[in-house]
Formats: sequence, C-alpha cells, structure tokens
Amino acid sequence: MVSALRTSLKRTPLLRSAASVRLLSTAPKQPTLKERLAELIPVAREQVKAARVQHGKKSFGPVLVNQLYGGMRGLPALIWEGSVLDPDEGIRFRGKTIPEIQQQLPKAPGGSEPLPEGLFWLLVTGEVPTYEQVAELSKDWAARAAIPDFVEEILDRCPPTLHPMSQFSLAVTALNHNSAFAQAYAEGISKKEYWGPTFDDSMDLIAKLPNIAGRIYRNVYGRGKLPPIDVQKDYSHNLSALLGFGDNAGFVELMRLYITIHSDHEGGNVSAHTGKLVGSALSDPFLSYAAALNGLAGPLHGLANQEVLVWLTKMQAKIGEDASDEAVKKYRQVVPGYGHAVLRKTDPRYVAQREFALKHLPDDKLFKLVGQIYNIVPGILLEAGKAKNPWPNVDAHSGALLTYYGLTEMQYYTVLFGVSRAFGVAAQLIWDRALGAPLERPKSYSTDAINKIFKDKN
Repeated sequence: MVSALRTSLKRTPLLRSAASVRLLSTAPKQPTLKERLAELIPVAREQVKAARVQHGKKSFGPVLVNQLYGGMRGLPALIWEGSVLDPDEGIRFRGKTIPEIQQQLPKAPGGSEPLPEGLFWLLVTGEVPTYEQVAELSKDWAARAAIPDFVEEILDRCPPTLHPMSQFSLAVTALNHNSAFAQAYAEGISKKEYWGPTFDDSMDLIAKLPNIAGRIYRNVYGRGKLPPIDVQKDYSHNLSALLGFGDNAGFVELMRLYITIHSDHEGGNVSAHTGKLVGSALSDPFLSYAAALNGLAGPLHGLANQEVLVWLTKMQAKIGEDASDEAVKKYRQVVPGYGHAVLRKTDPRYVAQREFALKHLPDDKLFKLVGQIYNIVPGILLEAGKAKNPWPNVDAHSGALLTYYGLTEMQYYTVLFGVSRAFGVAAQLIWDRALGAPLERPKSYSTDAINKIFKDKN
C-alpha cells in the first residue's frame, strides 16, 4: 500500500511540474578561481615544456658589461606571466591594456571603475571573469579577512613613530605563523602540488591586507577603532571603510581604480622581483611578500608618490594656487614623477588617474597644478635635453587624488601601494609553484674578473 502511494505521488502532475521548475531554475555552477586554476595548470605546464623544447637553446639578447654595473637595466632575465610592460604602449595585464580592462572587467553596481577582484582573476587565469565570479571572490576574501590576535597586538604595540611600511612588513611577516604552504612542505607535499597551499596563502595574504592597513592607519593617526569587514561589500569598499572613508563613494571608486592600476607592472621592478626571488627559495607567500614590501618602501620605488606630493605642495606654496604657466616654468627644481626606466610615453596609469580627476574633481587646485605641469614640463625637459622620457609616470598623479579626498598623511601612501602590488606578486608566486620554477641563482662577477675577461680582447 505504501509502495502504491509512492508510485501515485511520483505521477502527480503538480509534483512533476514543481520538479521541472526547480531543474530549470538551477543555473550551472560556475567554477571558483581555485577550481578554474586547477583546470588551467596542466595546460600551462605543457605550454612551458613546449616553449623550452622549441626555444630553450636560443640566444635571448646579449649581456653588456654596462648592464651588470647599471642595475641589470633592460636585461632579459625573468619569466613573469601576469603583465608585460611595452615601452610604447605601457602595461598590458595578460595582454590587455588599462583602457581595455577598464571596459571589460566587472564593476560594482552603480560603479564605473573595475573591481580589483576581477583584475586578480585575470592575472591568475588570463580570463575575464563574470560579475558572479567576482562577487564570490569578494565574499571569500571578506571571510578570510580577520587577522590573528597576536598580529593585532604586534601592531597595537608599535610606536606611532615607526614608519607605516615597517609596521606593514612586520605584520605580513608574522602571518607566516599560519602558513598553509609552510605546513604542507613540512609534511612532505609533492612538488606538483605546491601551488595549492601557495594559492591558499596568497588568498589569505590579500584578504588580510585591508585589516592590517586599516589598523596601522588608525593607530598611527589616531582614527579610533576599526569597523568590521562587511561580507556584502567588495574589497575596495571594505578597505575604504577601514580607513574611515567608506561613506565617500568617490574615494571608494578611487580605491578600485588605484588598486587595479598599481597591482602589477611586470617582474623587473624591485618589489615584484624581490617577491619572486624570495619565493624561489620556497619561502611562503607571507615571507616573500614581506620582503617585497621592504623593497617597495625605498624612495626610488614606492615612496616616489610621496616625494611628488611634497614637491607639489612646496611648489604651490611658493607660486600660489592659481599660478600662471609662466610662474610654473620659472619654478626651477628637479621634477619628480617624470620619466620611467622602460616607458617612452605618458604612463597609461597616469592617464587613467587624470581621466578620473577630470570626471570627479576638475576644479581642484592641486589637480589643476598637476595638469599645468603635464602640459609644460615635458617640453622644458626635451628642450634642455635632460630626459629621454620626459613624460609623467603613475607617481605624478596619485598623491593629488588621495589628498583631494582627505587622505593627507603622505607617509602612509606606500601602504596603499603595498596593498595593491600584492595582487601581482601573489599571482606570480602561484604560477611559479605550479610550473616548478627553480631557485634563482644568477652568476655575479667582480670588477677584477671583468677586467681579466676582456684583458686581451678589443
């Protein structure tokens, strides 16, 4: 009887219709970032193997002695998957220019700038994600965002006079305490599986940076307690809220643009190369990125945007807020933020920030001064023959935008750069472990050895 009742229920049209609706309304589940990466890694391994078979013994550019003494400038020596810097076109993220990623990457509802989560997905997979995939990544990072109590205590005990970048590096180093890769390596994980815990550490690293950055900002500048992470908000919104700017829609949009365009700039810059180098020793992503942050803290790298803003404010105080072009021309000082080691045109990251300013703050006095300099300085530098590349780079603009929205603490700016650059370094660390990148060990020479090599050569 029970069996007959069950059979009757299965044949009931109402139940059959409900089941059909349920099946029709269930969309196929999209892969997570880690699942998609697991599908891509075997293909990439074969591509690398084929490239080495086909090109492995080919010469790839001569090495000049001047390159050894000149900081290896322009020396082809690294593999970096996420981005390539073209001297004429600027940075390309997985082949895409900044205008292309601004157009193609998902945006927050009501927003106009790309979400950095989408840029990270692109760096890792080479693919443009859907908004749904990006939203899930935002939630994943929000769920991972809490930092251990002992790291909070470390930061709270730092004197406010300790530079924010020193505090940042210290906190990231301490996260190594819970490294999934370090634990897996100690347990004897297969080399082919290194990428898995490296991915997990990289996700944790990126997710925890806003809480670290926010705690440093509030401790150093007396901004009170941190609000909680909102799991319904995107990464940039949460970072903005932790800094005290979550209610400022313009600042949130700026952070989305800022993190995206600062995230990666191929592998030869100091922070990127340092992260890759330290990672090649199988140091986990926390140790690797802490080392990268120490490089980023240098005045020739991440501190440059701070130096530009100092120069701009001194100039503004000297010649006035509404100075003429002639007054700008007569202000004879070394101009920071102009020129680049590789680029031979205006940095597309500068252009993106300029377009943002024209949209959101066209009448701001400091922005107008930045614009005057942009129109005047390249011609002066070209005429004087003092620069092969007299065009502005990314540092020439970012400080003016942050100042407009009220983030005026210049010593802190490099921390925001550090949050951003983690995206590119982490993506490369994942791929280095997936592709079995070896320990880096270039050959060095002494000056005496160089002299001996060329002693009897013309």
